Amino acid sequence: MEMYNIDNMNKDLLKIMGILLISFFIIYLVIHTFKIKTVEGLENNVEASANGEAGNATNFAAQIKAKTVQLQDSLLIQKYRQDYENIIINMDDYFSMLMLKTILNLEETGDGKQIAALNALSTAKKTLNEIMAFVDKQ
Repeated sequence: MEMYNIDNMNKDLLKIMGILLISFFIIYLVIHTFKIKTVEGLENNVEASANGEAGNATNFAAQIKAKTVQLQDSLLIQKYRQDYENIIINMDDYFSMLMLKTILNLEETGDGKQIAALNALSTAKKTLNEIMAFVDKQ
């Protein structure tokens, strides 16, 4: 019986080590990919700033416009306006409920985290109003 338990333990240990090895490899790939993209972005910024900020303003504006058009094409606001409005309304209700819950759970000796959370939710609600106004303009 002892041999069986040791064999099972060894198998479990090998499985765990394999999972850890695969996990570390995946983490390495993600970090490596992120570093490459970051370095490429920095190189692009360095190249762009070589001509001076004013010299690149036209190119920069064109890039922003292209990204805006790309977002417009992917979001299809006119087609999904009602769905987006429902999401915004539901998020507003959700934030209101979280604010109420935060107020009801305020502690006299709180360290300010609850007030900060309340303020963050309030800011988020204001942002939702701005997003709704934007969606309505589209």
